Amino acid sequence: MASALTRCALRRLNPQNAAVVLSQVRWLNLQEYQSKKLMADCGITVQKFEVASSPEDSKTIASRLRVPEYVVKAQILAGGRGKGTFDTGFKGGVHLTKDPSKVEELVKSMLGHKLTTKQTTKEGVKVSKVMVAEAMDISRETYFAIIMDRTFGGPVMVGSPYGGVDIEEVAEKHPEAIFKDPIDIMSGITAQQAANMAENLGFVGPKSVQAAEEIKKLYKLFLTVDATQVEINPFGETPDGRVVCFDAKINFDDNAEFRQKQIFDMDDMVESDPREVEASKYNLNYIGMDGNIACLVNGAGLAMATMDIIKLHGGSPANFLDVGGTVTENQVFHAFKLLTSDSQVKAILVNIFGGIVNCATIARGITNACKSINLKLPLVVRLEGTNVDEAKKILAESNLPIVAAENLDDAARKAVASLA
Repeated sequence: MASALTRCALRRLNPQNAAVVLSQVRWLNLQEYQSKKLMADCGITVQKFEVASSPEDSKTIASRLRVPEYVVKAQILAGGRGKGTFDTGFKGGVHLTKDPSKVEELVKSMLGHKLTTKQTTKEGVKVSKVMVAEAMDISRETYFAIIMDRTFGGPVMVGSPYGGVDIEEVAEKHPEAIFKDPIDIMSGITAQQAANMAENLGFVGPKSVQAAEEIKKLYKLFLTVDATQVEINPFGETPDGRVVCFDAKINFDDNAEFRQKQIFDMDDMVESDPREVEASKYNLNYIGMDGNIACLVNGAGLAMATMDIIKLHGGSPANFLDVGGTVTENQVFHAFKLLTSDSQVKAILVNIFGGIVNCATIARGITNACKSINLKLPLVVRLEGTNVDEAKKILAESNLPIVAAENLDDAARKAVASLA
């Protein structure tokens, strides 16, 4: 799964992709309403909500919800919706109204239109669904999460009485306000653990009891959906004494897709980069970027190092593509098709350090791909490790205009120079 190092490397190389997170095979993106439905199905307290796919739907939903105030929220996979702008000039992807008759009007202003926020491209994202929900006042916000932590060898609860803000900022400025408690994966969360965490988060009296019950239900959700993270921010209380999970982010173990098919099918990939969708079909880890030197590498760490050194020598990476440790010739072929389908790519750099990976497999995949797609772009290849001599022989005998490199630095220099 993606590490903080992966995210930092992508942020350093391309700020526009700072929010992108890489997975081993496929990163499951759920809309807000889908996460809320999973929580509601586990008995977790969330605001009342329904989803509209048409203005007519929203009119029916508003009359059915019958709440004092409605919040109407465009459903796209990006933050900053409230301050976003639609292609029609309509401001804001989140609106409040106490008048049920205005819900339909608001939904009509959002559906079918592109919303641009600080986390989308400048073209924006088309809104196909709008959540109509009960608007709730929050009297106090806290933070709560359950994550898989290698340090503890299992799930860990993380909480803070400071919620509604970036938890990394809290950890930096108020480390004493971060509480962690490992959960025994065999025996599960105990009532005492849940009660202690509720107390640490600042809940008192009946609300402390409610919070502890919500925490136990959240752990049930964590197990039920094979999550690697369930993050509630804010995990708050209302003026009338309710404890509510107001917003959630759920990450899933993609190795459990075979038994979580219903959940993974929720992702229609409409908002996903088509190149990333295509890559996922062949178990290739791909993230498109805005440079012109395509990278084909084995291993996430090596891929990040390759992108860094391209930048160091004045180039700009066009992608992050990790073929993994069990790559086949067929995967290499499709990787090359994917790279060359990007019109901004002007050169390709292959950097393989063979351990589990057989360099000869990579070499055969490269030669077959180059011949099949009639590659015209400059191609720089650096191979090292398992069966490297056989691999170099395959490339040499292919009579293809492949530029060989001795090491990573040499490869990056030659890839950048090929653009001159």
